[in-house]
Amino acid sequence: MYDYNVWANKEIINRLKELPKDIYHHDIQSGFSSVSQVLTHIYLVEQSWFDIIAGQTMNEAMALASQLQKQIQSKEIEEMETLYDDLSLKNKSFLVNQENMDQAIVVNNPYAGLLETSISESVLHIVTHGNYHRGNIATMLRQMGYSSVMQDYGLYLYKRENTKAKK
Repeated sequence: MYDYNVWANKEIINRLKELPKDIYHHDIQSGFSSVSQVLTHIYLVEQSWFDIIAGQTMNEAMALASQLQKQIQSKEIEEMETLYDDLSLKNKSFLVNQENMDQAIVVNNPYAGLLETSISESVLHIVTHGNYHRGNIATMLRQMGYSSVMQDYGLYLYKRENTKAKK
């Protein structure tokens, strides 16, 4: 599922790179005020949840995300792509080295309280969270007069299989 998440993020980033540069930071009336804010949010939540899975408290992870938000949000889409590539490599390496994806972790969410979950459930949360907000980006693009790009799991499976078949 994490590989799908990385693919879907790349699909939306590649689409954004095709559009006029000003679209990325353009103010829009939506849940977020710009596409850059949404992509920054997806990035920081993903980073935070992997930090939590690795042993940080949610408060520690959220504090780091808060410190980075304005800096990351001001980046251009090409810089954001590099940040995502680096984060994805780091997270994939972390996941490959996990012996037990069902290992229990306890998250103390300052808004919701204690939650006992697992690494695999946390990764699924990261993926579904990203899906939700990539949908926000698709809607924002349509509101600005541009199409988005398909990024659903079924298309990922087809593309993955076609890539394997060509090898």
